[in-house]
Amino acid sequence: MSTPSDQVPPPPVPPPYEPAPPVINTDDKNIAMLTHLSGILFSIIMPLIVWLMHKDRSDKAYLVTEAKEALNFQITVLIGYVICWILTFLLIGAILTPLLWLANLIFCIIAAVKVSSDGSYRYPWALRLVS
Repeated sequence: MSTPSDQVPPPPVPPPYEPAPPVINTDDKNIAMLTHLSGILFSIIMPLIVWLMHKDRSDKAYLVTEAKEALNFQITVLIGYVICWILTFLLIGAILTPLLWLANLIFCIIAAVKVSSDGSYRYPWALRLVS
């Protein structure tokens, strides 16, 4: 009979392979930050331009992802402004329009700060129309 001291323990299992995260260019990070901030003044214009310029380039996947996120949020805000304009005839739109502008301002600033520090941001309330 064999004793427990005669048995050899199995070799340790190596950790699973994890691919390295993609390296994000600082220029792309700055453009993504400006794309999110541009929604405050230019609505869908700047995110649309950045997305259309880089959508076919595989080396700009990070920038395309952030531009699509900003574009989707600005389309959502634009739809909100149309709804507020319609509701202005019921007088509630006059109250909701400044609140929507303030929410747009706050979320654009949060997105720019997160992209600048962490590298990515996903808006909590945005219709994902551009994918």
